[in-house]
Amino acid sequence: MKQFLAILTILACLPGCEQNNTATSVGNPLLVALNDPIICDSLTAEYIQEAFDTSRTQLSGLIDEIVSVPDAEKSFENTMVKLDDLYNDLSNRYALVYLMGSTHPDSTIRETAVKVRNDFSIMFNELQLNEDLYAAIKTYSQSAEARALTGPKAKFLEETIIEFERNGFALGVEERGELKKILNDLSTITNEFASNIARYQDHLILSEDEMEGLPEDYKKSHRQEDGTYKVGLSYPDYRPFMQYARSDEARKKLYIKYNNRAADSNLEVLDKMLAKRKEMADLLGYGTFAQYQTETRMAKAPATVWEFETKLTNSVKPKGQLDYDQMLNHKNDLGLAGDKVNHWEFSYIENLLKTTEYGVDEEVVRQYFPIENVKDGLFQITQKLFGVSYKKIEDASVWHPDVELYHVIDNGEVIGRFYLDLHPRANKYNHAACFPMRLSKETDKGFQIPTASLVCNFTEPTADKPALMTHGEVNTFFHEFGHVLHNMFSITTLSAQAGTSVSRDFVEAPSQIFENWAWNYESLSLFAKHYKTGEVLPKDLFDKMLAAKNLNSGINTLQQIFYGSYDMTLHDKFDPHGDKTTTEVLKELIDNIVLYDYVPGTHFQAAFGHLNGYAASYYGYLWSDVYAQDMFSVFEEKGILNPEVGMEYRNKILSRGSEEDEMTMLIDFLGREPNDKAFVKSLGLE
Repeated sequence: MKQFLAILTILACLPGCEQNNTATSVGNPLLVALNDPIICDSLTAEYIQEAFDTSRTQLSGLIDEIVSVPDAEKSFENTMVKLDDLYNDLSNRYALVYLMGSTHPDSTIRETAVKVRNDFSIMFNELQLNEDLYAAIKTYSQSAEARALTGPKAKFLEETIIEFERNGFALGVEERGELKKILNDLSTITNEFASNIARYQDHLILSEDEMEGLPEDYKKSHRQEDGTYKVGLSYPDYRPFMQYARSDEARKKLYIKYNNRAADSNLEVLDKMLAKRKEMADLLGYGTFAQYQTETRMAKAPATVWEFETKLTNSVKPKGQLDYDQMLNHKNDLGLAGDKVNHWEFSYIENLLKTTEYGVDEEVVRQYFPIENVKDGLFQITQKLFGVSYKKIEDASVWHPDVELYHVIDNGEVIGRFYLDLHPRANKYNHAACFPMRLSKETDKGFQIPTASLVCNFTEPTADKPALMTHGEVNTFFHEFGHVLHNMFSITTLSAQAGTSVSRDFVEAPSQIFENWAWNYESLSLFAKHYKTGEVLPKDLFDKMLAAKNLNSGINTLQQIFYGSYDMTLHDKFDPHGDKTTTEVLKELIDNIVLYDYVPGTHFQAAFGHLNGYAASYYGYLWSDVYAQDMFSVFEEKGILNPEVGMEYRNKILSRGSEEDEMTMLIDFLGREPNDKAFVKSLGLE
């Protein structure tokens, strides 16, 4: 998928799927008919295994349907559409298995799902290396009908052949066998890397003194019977602690723990992953894995990425230095010891700077963002912009009581479904991501409507307060819902081109653009209301928030450049068999790019999940943000709640998936070539 990021990957965005009607009778929620609801609360480990076994049994028959068509009778319908059907059918099952392996509270179901999703990955590898399937498609591509194809059909055929050949069909039979083994090994390794992050648990036990500065709600939710406090490594635990805890030593301890998540296992797994990817690139004739990956991205080559990163670093570094100097001066003003700002001090000093210099107290700001208000506001804005309504399904079948199901309705018809799984719990995926479950597709039984799940870890309610979101969490909610909408509004004929199945370095643009509505007073005033009084977020407080928005924009952008450069370095300039370790590379890049020192004994890379799903593609976050801000400039010009602009955006970007080249869609929506003016402005560099 490109997502689902693939998973996270987003997930890895998988092509969606029409399911097998005959399986409905056995009650397996992974084997339901087209557009039937997924009965999540009936899921068992046995059903997960059965879904894979059924898929494995059906696979050869589905391949035979394609390859057995005589050459003279091959057509787009009986070859390419059938191929899309095949992937679609398998992928719906895989997508739900992937989601359950990341979110289900039952350990047996979760562990079985993790095992089976690895089995599915291996099966997909076999499909990508099926010589008979490739031969059938290659033969069809040489027909008169194929040569006359245009638009999405021609694009799908061309990209399918390219992907087959990138998967080794320029190799001999023996080398293809080697490649198959490498891909299978990689499936196992990458699943292990993700699983180690998901199941890693650690915490600090802290005294009353060490909790000084933390809000009372936070302390209450972390207090143990013996009077000590247990603070874990989930984001709702980690972020507030780093912002408010006055104990420098406690913040340093938590920082070190947080940046050693899964280090006991994943440093070795990462080495294996990088070595296998290099082995794969070598076998396929690419100089590096990054060359292999970027070939089909908007960037086309690592050199383009390095030029982008270098140019951006040079542009941002002066603002980053100003930010750092301001932070250091404020540290000195606070009477804190030291002649530099340490990484574990950043959030604490920044929060105090916002409070004292900008008058922005995040605890005060949070009181205007109860999660239900934020959700209602997000819904109100997107329903108005895109001409749809959302209907909550009461008593829906879900995998946990916290989960909600909504239908997206357009002109009285259900055009999509999405789940919200918003709060943290043990053994749940611990970041925020959209997991596609079914993608849009025309089938011989009707149109398959898209389904997706939004999985987050937002602050939970307490006994006497609703869940109050930080503005950063509001931003995240809007961002991730952008991915949901990219799936919901997809109307593609083929699932391979649906929703977020776009170039990995464009996939974030339709989500990044939505962060802007969380920074506009017109939209915020619709829902930012005090949880007690109902008072709308005061304009003067918003103005202070806006003034503080670009506080540390240089530092934060350099941090993103570092992430992208680290990912690209490991896949383009690093010898996994050499003497240098991934930690030494980490230290070098921190020294060269960001303005903080590397903290000895930390191994951030062990839990950097994007090294998995976004291998050699993390640069895409900033790359795509350039396009996101450029697209938002159209809304700024014509009205951020203007439904005409919203429908233009829906029809020209969101609904098209990857049916057209991303640059063509951008130019169509913008009415001009894209540029970086809005992006530079968004960083406060103008």
